[in-house]
Amino acid sequence: MYTESNEKKLDEIISHYPVKRSAILPALYIAQEEHGHVTDDDIRYLAKRLDMRVNEVEEVVTFYTMYSRKPVGKYKLQVCRTLSCMLQGAEQITEHISHKLGCEIGGTTPDGKFTLQEVECLGYCDLAPCLQVNFDYHEKISTESVDQLIDSLK
Repeated sequence: MYTESNEKKLDEIISHYPVKRSAILPALYIAQEEHGHVTDDDIRYLAKRLDMRVNEVEEVVTFYTMYSRKPVGKYKLQVCRTLSCMLQGAEQITEHISHKLGCEIGGTTPDGKFTLQEVECLGYCDLAPCLQVNFDYHEKISTESVDQLIDSLK
């Protein structure tokens, strides 16, 4: 199921924790890197490897926005939708991104390059509105800065 390299990574990560289940977050990253999203097989496998129940792994996957249960684009654009960001125009920026990319919120562009999502707080309330692209944060975004960012990723 996993490449030999990722099996070694998983073994290494598990070895750092006194209780196997504590390795769930980095283990899910490995699964997502391997398959582009977290599959049902990944969940069952990690439950067994980490001495967890399947539903416990599913709960973690669905709680955190950094994990995806279905294939996503190469670039996952996540716009914060909490109060600070919304007051600073996040809703209009999200609509602008949706129009520019030609995909719905929660959808992926036909070329598979971009996925657009709304997420809860990204932790940059003082620099609202905020956008996360994969693991990179962009603060005080505007429609102009988003246009430049998307164009640079194409």
